[in-house]
Order: sequence, then structure tokens, then C-alpha cells
Amino acid sequence: MQLDLAGKGVLITGASTGIGAALAKAFAVEGALVAAHYYASEAQAKEVEAAIRSAGGTAVLIRGDLSKRGEARRVVEEAVKALGRLDILINNAGALVQRKPFLEIDRELYDQVLNLNLAAVIEASQAAVPHLEAQGGGNIVNLGSIAGSNGGGPGSGIYAAAKAAIHNITRHMATDLGDRKIRVNAIAPGVIATPFHTATPPERMEAMRKTTQLGRLGTAEDCVGPVIFLASNVLSAYVTGQILHVNGGQLMPA
Repeated sequence: MQLDLAGKGVLITGASTGIGAALAKAFAVEGALVAAHYYASEAQAKEVEAAIRSAGGTAVLIRGDLSKRGEARRVVEEAVKALGRLDILINNAGALVQRKPFLEIDRELYDQVLNLNLAAVIEASQAAVPHLEAQGGGNIVNLGSIAGSNGGGPGSGIYAAAKAAIHNITRHMATDLGDRKIRVNAIAPGVIATPFHTATPPERMEAMRKTTQLGRLGTAEDCVGPVIFLASNVLSAYVTGQILHVNGGQLMPA
């Protein structure tokens, strides 16, 4: 089956490591024009860009702190300027920021987590809409999390709340943007062995591995196929407002 991604402009936020880096390389392999956003991990972002270009693909890097108001919009506009178009937005950037028990959560942590994991997604998506419409429609794929369904692990309550909000804003966006020919979906990864879990104790990772039905932790590459599926009109033209769980059977929502 021939996919329909060649020549399309794709912006992936948080594309320097982990799932975002794997997605950037995968979209480039399919012939997409890739704008890879990053913030702190410049060296890794340049490695992603170099890998794409050495394989004959097109990639540009755009730096920005998405936790700051206005930065997500600027990143979108710079991506459009660099690529000449925008057909697909992948809202992948996010972070737990810091683990804190419920009784220690303060407004500073709340603001940090919500600004990055939720507000930036809304801002980037709003900025992307006119550019997607200019192409006759497009696709937005948000990165949710298993935490958005099960409340999260120890100390991750605000992050889990933000991801639950992502799941619901995805459904709302799908309803609100459908008549603009924009499909909006999300994936909800389970425990994926990426730099996100660098600080997670090995015993905690092993405990989570045992809760999966496939007997292993996920990889960044495990998330590539689901996102490509949702971003491709050839594969999923009649799919919108859905949360696709990618967790090895750790959670099986009804």
C-alpha cells in the first residue's frame, strides 16, 4: 500500500529524543518534510536532523520553550515558513517535570506541568489550523498517556491530570474541527523505555513490565506505527476523536 505522506509538511514537537525522534525519522522515510522541534537537547536534535538528511530526507530544527506563552505559536509559524506548508501536527512534547505526592503539589508545579503538557498543545493546534485548512484539511495527533486513564504512578498526579485533559481536548477538537476537514486523534503510550524514564528506579520499571500482557516495556518505535496510521488519510480517513492505547496490554479500556 502506498502511503500519502510524501511531500507533506509535518511538525513534531519534542523531536530530539525518544518517541519524537523516532517519529521524525519515520515520517522522513515516508518522504514527508519534517520540522523537528526541540528545547534543551540540542545535540540530540542535531543528530536526528543529520540522520534524516544523510538518508536523503528533508528536516529543519526549530528550538522553543513550549512552556512559555506564545512559543508554541511561534514554532508553528517558523515550521510553516521553513517547509512551505503544514499538513500534519504531532503534539509530542511533554514532561512529568517533577514527582511530588499529592499533599506536596503546589501552584508552581501545577503551572509548569499544565503549561507544557496542555496549554502548549492547545496553542500549537490553534496556530496550525489555518495552515492545515490551506492544504484542504489535515491531521493533528496528540500524545496522551496511560497515566491519563489510570491516574499515574507515584508523584505524577498533575502530569496524569494533564494527560487526561489531552484525551478530552482531543475529542473536543475532533468535534470542533471536523467541518474544516481536520482529523484529531491521540495515542496513549504505556511505559515506554525512553529518556522520559531516566530517573525512574529500575525496580519500578520492572514492576511495570510485569503488568503488561506482552511481558516487555515499550520502545519509541512501538509508537511509530500508530502515529503514522492516524496521520495518514490512506490508512485512517474515517478515524477521528479516538484515543489509541499503545501499552502492551497493561490497560485495556472498555
